[in-house]
Amino acid sequence: MKVKNKILICAAFLLVFTGGFFAASAAPGTQEDPLVSQSYVDAQIEGLKSQIASSGSGAAFSVVTVKAGQKVLGGEGTEIIVRSGDATAIDNGVNGVSDLSSGIDLKTGQRAQLDHLLLVPRNDGRGIQAQSELYIMVRGSYTLQ
Repeated sequence: MKVKNKILICAAFLLVFTGGFFAASAAPGTQEDPLVSQSYVDAQIEGLKSQIASSGSGAAFSVVTVKAGQKVLGGEGTEIIVRSGDATAIDNGVNGVSDLSSGIDLKTGQRAQLDHLLLVPRNDGRGIQAQSELYIMVRGSYTLQ
């Protein structure tokens, strides 16, 4: 008899606690947990793709030829990879160009290593200068001077 009572008490506790848990969660299809259609999800994804494409994020790298002596000044978030040639960094007087491959901040005159991913964090005159003809890959906005 005592075992039956214990089982009944445990069952009652489980029923109360799980019933309270499920009652607290929103039912599917309600305002708290709305159902959405596949077309709605597809439209939202397309909207995000359009935003990414228009902002330049996620866009492909462009291959650019830079003549010796020219500067490539990046905009905010511009990524640069030097594929061939000899390039040095251009800083803004305080901070440099982030070499994400090495985890260092390149100051003016420091060599940009081949195949390293460089990041220009702000649109404030940072970039690279070609010491020889360069082939670079760029993603984001930049000016060639």
